Amino acid sequence: QVQLVESGGGLVQAGGSLKLTCSASARTFSTTTMGWFRQAPGKEREFVAAISWNGGRTYYADSVKGRFAISRDNAKNTVALLMNSLKPEDTAVYYCAADPNRSRYYYLVEKYDYWGQGTQVTVSS
Repeated sequence: QVQLVESGGGLVQAGGSLKLTCSASARTFSTTTMGWFRQAPGKEREFVAAISWNGGRTYYADSVKGRFAISRDNAKNTVALLMNSLKPEDTAVYYCAADPNRSRYYYLVEKYDYWGQGTQVTVSS
């Protein structure tokens, strides 16, 4: 069982930055693919970014590439999402997710077994 807790959401003006952090409880964190997803009102949950178990590979949705950066600290069981140049369309609830099976389909919601409760990010224009 893996418990994930996100923090760092809030209200920011367009062009600003926020850093989200996800803390994980699992002893197996260091062997788990971690991802960030987001869900805006009335829309489906969508992939934002993912990072391999050792941090060696990172993946991003086209909509955030060049603006967001995912990182992890296996010694602290945390994964972070640094969001720069935020846009109003980035407004959503952001979720941290864990895939212990390390599927190659890191962008698919259904490949992640564990989810955090989500943190709201609101970007004003």
